[in-house]
Amino acid sequence: MPRASKSTTIDPALDAAALLRRIGFFGLFVVLPVLAQVARRASVILAPIAVILLIIASVIDRRQRPVRPATSRLLTAPAFLAGMLVVLWSALSLTWTPFPGAALERLANLAATIGLALLGYLALPDRMRSANLYLLPLGVVAGAIVAIVLGVFGAHMAPSGTEDDGALDRGLVLLILLVWPALAWLRSRRRDREALGLALLVALALTVQPDATQIAALAVGALAFAVTSYRPKLGAILTATLSALLLAVAPLLPFLARPVGATILGPLAPAVLSLKSWQKVVTTDPVRLITGHGFETALRGRLVGLLPLNAPTTALFEFWYELGIVGALAAAFALYASIRRAGRDGPALVPGAMGCFAAAFTVACLGVGLTAIWWLTTLAIAIVVFVSVERGQFRTSRPKVAKLHRLNTSES
Repeated sequence: MPRASKSTTIDPALDAAALLRRIGFFGLFVVLPVLAQVARRASVILAPIAVILLIIASVIDRRQRPVRPATSRLLTAPAFLAGMLVVLWSALSLTWTPFPGAALERLANLAATIGLALLGYLALPDRMRSANLYLLPLGVVAGAIVAIVLGVFGAHMAPSGTEDDGALDRGLVLLILLVWPALAWLRSRRRDREALGLALLVALALTVQPDATQIAALAVGALAFAVTSYRPKLGAILTATLSALLLAVAPLLPFLARPVGATILGPLAPAVLSLKSWQKVVTTDPVRLITGHGFETALRGRLVGLLPLNAPTTALFEFWYELGIVGALAAAFALYASIRRAGRDGPALVPGAMGCFAAAFTVACLGVGLTAIWWLTTLAIAIVVFVSVERGQFRTSRPKVAKLHRLNTSES
């Protein structure tokens, strides 16, 4: 008798959702790391497009986690509540900032970036396909190769002073953050040699056009990664404590670091003079350490003479200068709680998470201001990418053939 053929139904809507999701992840994991090396606004433009594609796909096939439980857990998390306190305090500071118009615009950009990260988080499927996640190391490799080519031949390819001059610096910062979830994914699949090759390639991309901040960020991230790989709990505790402590006691840092810097670099070194300006800001108006000068005053204040031009352009300085003790301590607690929470999920991913946290915090401490929109978007991208990698850890290891044979023999 002829066998009855199984009827298969094809749902075009599900196929369309799968295609949109693949395009979205391809844009986020591959296209963005490459274009970020040559276009300054690549992350700001491409990230929302990729998230929109993921949202459309989730609306069609509804393969994301239930929105209500996920939202309730997120909204009640201590780290999220502390972060919202920072945002609310920033909004309240609009009443005393000397630049309310510019501060309101920047606050709207901050809210939009947070909304982008939340939408991307909610739109991710409950279980990520390995085929989509393998795009991530592929994109980091492609971005690193493009960065190496531009670092070697870039001076002959495009003259300095063009609109996209400096895009390579931002692109390398994106690679420094994305390399850690890529390493975490490869190591979770037991592809340690590929992970080592990926890390070396990114390190080579940084040496082609050396920058102290980028090299320091990768080195600190590698240190956190190594310590956490050896002792996961110790690495998570050290990363969380040191990051939060530096932010909480930031006004004391210039008084401690300036004598050391003057001894090593000399009293007239630019970094030492920048610490001297920070000291003057703290001692001239100590009352402002409580309330801060208001949102967006660190950047605008330099243009109108409220701040010395050589004042630090780091998150440590700008948190305290703009938001005072309330905003700085709330941000420190949010940082501590988020790092500690990341240290409890997915043991295979914890070293990569600590490396990413440490590298991002180093970049913020050494060379990026508080509210640069490209930097906030880069952080949002790193968060969405890491959650994607975490959603791909649902599979268990397959039993070996010999073990299955023994089980079948015992049952028979």
